[in-house]
Amino acid sequence: MTTRSDERLADTPLREVGCGSCGARVEVRKSSWEQTSIQWTGSAWASCLERQAACPGAFFAGCGALRQAITDAVLCGELPVHDPSAAPGGPH
Repeated sequence: MTTRSDERLADTPLREVGCGSCGARVEVRKSSWEQTSIQWTGSAWASCLERQAACPGAFFAGCGALRQAITDAVLCGELPVHDPSAAPGGPH
């Protein structure tokens, strides 16, 4: 079986973003303001303070501190949004 490559990554590759709280570093791609793809590494998953504080076995909806770091990276221009017309609060 052949693995198909993700062609979207050619337009907007994953970029590394670090959490301001625990320092975990993940790979991120923003397709639009509303859509974010995050690739966690084992070490990032292990060092995430919010994940560690979550109830064992419970669904982990994500890290608020990392979400803020991603937003900050977008606003500072460090993390591009593939569809720049999808600005925060703009038309959907």
